Amino acid sequence: MIIANRFMQHYWRWSRGLTMGVQCCLIDPEGRILLVRHGYRPGWHFPGGGVEKGETLATALERELAEEVGVVLGKPATFVGAFANFKSFQNDHIILFVSRDWTQTRQPVPNFEIAEIGRFPPDALPEQLHPPLRLRLQEILDDKSPSPHWQS
Repeated sequence: MIIANRFMQHYWRWSRGLTMGVQCCLIDPEGRILLVRHGYRPGWHFPGGGVEKGETLATALERELAEEVGVVLGKPATFVGAFANFKSFQNDHIILFVSRDWTQTRQPVPNFEIAEIGRFPPDALPEQLHPPLRLRLQEILDDKSPSPHWQS
């Protein structure tokens, strides 16, 4: 699984001058954060994925949230920031949004891409949380200016 992920990263580097992904911090009415655990990389992450040719950021976000976690946004998500993700691979960017107005219309069955979905209170996040998410959550929950880099 990790080998396939590394292969795809090399392919994207070669085939695209720039890669861009969208992710969303989904906060439910109880203040819990919806996170996903992938089958192909370690840790818990915000739901999201790549922006395809011909898609706007909003369209890509809506598609990824529906596919990965069965979420439909009530109103457009709020832009948090654009982050350089060069530690993952050169010229990669993550566009992060936040939404408190969403509905989970279906509970997806675990699969290769999304092994698990969970909702966590900010003071009880999973131990295996992807490290940059702690930074992004602090920025969002404490209303701080975001760093320009996904990973420090």
